[in-house]
Amino acid sequence: MKQVENEMNVNVPLEVIKASEIEPKEVKWLWYPYIPFGKVTLLQGDPGDGKSKLMLSIAALLSKGEHLPFSDKEIEPMTIIYQTTEDDADDTVVPRFNSAGGNGENLIFIKEDVKSLSFGDNRIAEAIERYHARLLILDPMSSYIGESCSMNNANETRAEFNHLIAVAKNTGCAIVIIAHMNKMKDTNPLYRTNGSIDIAGAARSILAITRTPNKEAPAERYMVQVKSNLAPTGSAILFEVAEKGVDFISEMEMTAEEAFQSLAPKMGRPNDKEIKAKEFLLEMLKDGEMLSTDCEERLEAAGFKKSTIKKAKKKAGVISKKKGFLWYWSLPTGDILRE
Repeated sequence: MKQVENEMNVNVPLEVIKASEIEPKEVKWLWYPYIPFGKVTLLQGDPGDGKSKLMLSIAALLSKGEHLPFSDKEIEPMTIIYQTTEDDADDTVVPRFNSAGGNGENLIFIKEDVKSLSFGDNRIAEAIERYHARLLILDPMSSYIGESCSMNNANETRAEFNHLIAVAKNTGCAIVIIAHMNKMKDTNPLYRTNGSIDIAGAARSILAITRTPNKEAPAERYMVQVKSNLAPTGSAILFEVAEKGVDFISEMEMTAEEAFQSLAPKMGRPNDKEIKAKEFLLEMLKDGEMLSTDCEERLEAAGFKKSTIKKAKKKAGVISKKKGFLWYWSLPTGDILRE
């Protein structure tokens, strides 16, 4: 204890640097605006929601040099490191990767039979540099943060994450950590991260997966961006968990809060204005999709406020899809209950 105190009390010469002496760097992206190169991204969701399948499908595309969903960025085939303690490589991970069409030459695993990996293990940086890996996936966070680290202790979690943050910065590799969410379903998705809030603070981007309210399509999922420090928040992505991996369906105009609230139980008495706006929406969209701007103009012309339109849109289950540069509204394929 005295040694620690002595180290803390050592006098260090003052050094400063002016902003004018720092050369600004442009953020490079693996998948804009969701996964940046040289940074740590967190992907979270409940067990069974398809987090691992989603990342394996993304890894399969990258291994072949195919562009990622809803991105036209050209990429070269790249090496991906995938570490998981939840599934075996031979009977689960590799078969899923192969089913998604991945190039097995570009997916590698650091052997953990002698010693398990943790965030501070020097084998991570060594493997990234030796094999020129551009993406590292750690699944799940609880297995790799370190046995001696309490996930609820801010000082300990920040110290562990600093190891990965340094590796990402020094190598330029994108690092994605897969994590389970806590059970606090009535809170902001940002606070659904397991453990200390410093975990969410360490990640530059946080993505979350949740099921959709469409009971006729139980395999449908939303991927939403909960946190985005380096770019505007990305659109939600609707995808479907399939046997071979995942099928990406469309971009959607939806926030993380809206995606998670869509599954929350409805409380209180219905508002008359919202009911009428919902009925107006259902009637307007019964014959097919329409431009979102046209829908909003008609609703406002009918006397509905923007706040009422937003609530009615959610209650009606309206889906927003982007085509080119324009957004369209449509009704889900399932039946909509009329209140």
